[in-house]
Amino acid sequence: MAQVTLGGNPSNTISDLPSVGHKAPDFNLVKTDMKEVSMSDYKGKNIILNIFPSVDTEVCAMSVREFNEKAGALDNTVVLCISKDLPFAQARFCGAEGIENAIPVSNFRNDSFGKDYGVELVDGGFKGLNARAVVVVNPEGEVVYNELVPEIGNEPNYEKALEAVK
Repeated sequence: MAQVTLGGNPSNTISDLPSVGHKAPDFNLVKTDMKEVSMSDYKGKNIILNIFPSVDTEVCAMSVREFNEKAGALDNTVVLCISKDLPFAQARFCGAEGIENAIPVSNFRNDSFGKDYGVELVDGGFKGLNARAVVVVNPEGEVVYNELVPEIGNEPNYEKALEAVK
C-alpha cells in the first residue's frame, strides 16, 4: 500500500506499483471500440502506461495530450492512457482533442488491473478510481520505470518516462 494525496488529503492505494526490473503484470483493458486488449497485443514494443483517475479532469486530460504529442515521435513505442472512464467518454475526448498517437483504454470492466498494478484507490474522494501513475515496460515485458505521482492533482514526470524508452 502506498499513500498519495488528493488536494492535500491522504488517500491509499491497494498496493505498490510493479517494481523496476520485474515482469509487468498482464492486463485486459477495453478500447473505445469495446474490444479487449492485453499486454500480448503489444509484444515486442515499449509500452508507456499513463494511468489516471478520469479524462474529465484537467490534469488527466493534460497528461493524455502531453503523451500523445511527445511519445508519437518514439520508435517502437505505444502509449496506453488508462482510466476507469467508459470507452464512450474516452472516444469523445480523444476525438475532440485530435488524439492519434495515444490509445485510450479503460479498466472499468476488470478490476484486476488496479489491483495488479497497485493503483486502485481504496479510500478518499476518488475511492475505486486509479491513482495517477506511469509505468514503462520494455519490449521484453519488464518494468523499466515507474512513478506514483504523490499528489493526484500534479502531472507525472513526462521526461523521465520518455527517457526510459530511448
